Amino acid sequence: MGRVSELNRRLLISVVGGSRCDEDVAEAAAEVGGLLAEAGAVVICGGYGGVMEAVCRGAAAVGGLTVGLLRGYDHDEGNPYLSLALPTGLNLARNTLVAAAGRAVIAIDGSFGTLSEIALALNLNRPVVGLRSWTLDEAARRVQLGRYRGVIHTAEDPESAVEMALELAGGSR
Repeated sequence: MGRVSELNRRLLISVVGGSRCDEDVAEAAAEVGGLLAEAGAVVICGGYGGVMEAVCRGAAAVGGLTVGLLRGYDHDEGNPYLSLALPTGLNLARNTLVAAAGRAVIAIDGSFGTLSEIALALNLNRPVVGLRSWTLDEAARRVQLGRYRGVIHTAEDPESAVEMALELAGGSR
């Protein structure tokens, strides 16, 4: 009793982004996935195409573990690079699970679904690193939202995004 598996001790980092993206964004997402996997982190995402598929492809290429939290009930509807597909039946409400699962969240590109995951992560006091994604203007940065301060840490490239996320999650390597 009380034994925690090695898998449960691994650092979980959520990566959120659009279900469609251009080649440059996909390349950056794949690099983020590979760097997270090389650092020993488990990649958590929504499990579908676009940024989610690219980050999983990058992690899988170096032997990393990827987990997709799927909106439906079908284990087979996720992208082909998932190590573990978890059907939730929650549709967009699964965004809460994606935001909550990681010790930090990296947002890459994306539209309103990504924005909702960023807002959920900030509401859960999860650090958020944005790479070519949403930002908060100065006025929003000054607003105290309850017991936390909403901030999106902006990264210039995949390396700095991963470095910031690992540091903010307490798992810098």
